[in-house]
Amino acid sequence: MTMIFGVPLAVFMGQLMLGLINGAFYALLSLGLAVIFGLLKIVNFAHGAQYMLGAFAALLGLQYLGLDYWVALLLVPLVVGGLGMLIERFILRRIAHLDHLYGLLLTFGLALIFEGSLINLFGVSGSSYPTPAALQGGVNLGFMFLPTYRAWVLVAALGVCLATWFIIERTRLGAYLRAGTENPALMQAFGVNVPQLITLTYGFGVALAAFAGVLAAPLYPVSPTMGSSLLIVVFAVVVIGGMGSILGAIVTGLAMGLIEGLTKVYYPEAANTVIFLVMVVVLMLRPAGLFGKET
Repeated sequence: MTMIFGVPLAVFMGQLMLGLINGAFYALLSLGLAVIFGLLKIVNFAHGAQYMLGAFAALLGLQYLGLDYWVALLLVPLVVGGLGMLIERFILRRIAHLDHLYGLLLTFGLALIFEGSLINLFGVSGSSYPTPAALQGGVNLGFMFLPTYRAWVLVAALGVCLATWFIIERTRLGAYLRAGTENPALMQAFGVNVPQLITLTYGFGVALAAFAGVLAAPLYPVSPTMGSSLLIVVFAVVVIGGMGSILGAIVTGLAMGLIEGLTKVYYPEAANTVIFLVMVVVLMLRPAGLFGKET
């Protein structure tokens, strides 16, 4: 039997792949947080609840409307993102001139409202979402059996993350977004509707969370509390990568997933805390994060 550092190859590669899948979710969710904070300076504590809403919308759409997975993957992010735009337009905009702490408290309150409402309606027990027929089964890689759906999650999450980075960092629209947050008065003078740009940006960040929720529905039980525990880990990933750094969110999310997976192999007791230990070390050495800019 082939061994790697005292661990069977199949076990090592299996945990590595599971870590990479978790890292893809960390990257996708932390990317949404980074977009919202980096461009709008809003600490969106409702991000976990919006991830949960994406999974619930896919589940309820299947049960009551007959929407299959592929339709949900396209439609749910638009619907939940639209809800996010309404939140920004009618709630967050009213406190935009205040300290960032008010935005954090407000979005935290919204998260509790979403979570509590769904608990009252559906309870706390999770429901299962069926894996789409086209993605059932798996591929035998020789050293491990890779489920097709997990491979799809990795490809889809990475594709969306890289597309988002390209749009924000390499296109005219991304330049407008960055300029609109750094000097909104100047952009208004050039005829750009900055408030509308801000609303669209927040909606896009929320849509990323909802997209991650739809991807997660066939893997994890869909429950009202599925986003609350994950949010703390995602915030740690964002802090490690650098608050507001798009590239930092992607790279750090994947790296932390791999580190967490390897920790489960060699020291399982520390798997739930290793990301926070890394966060402490990074903040001690580089307070702005690995990819953040010192102010």
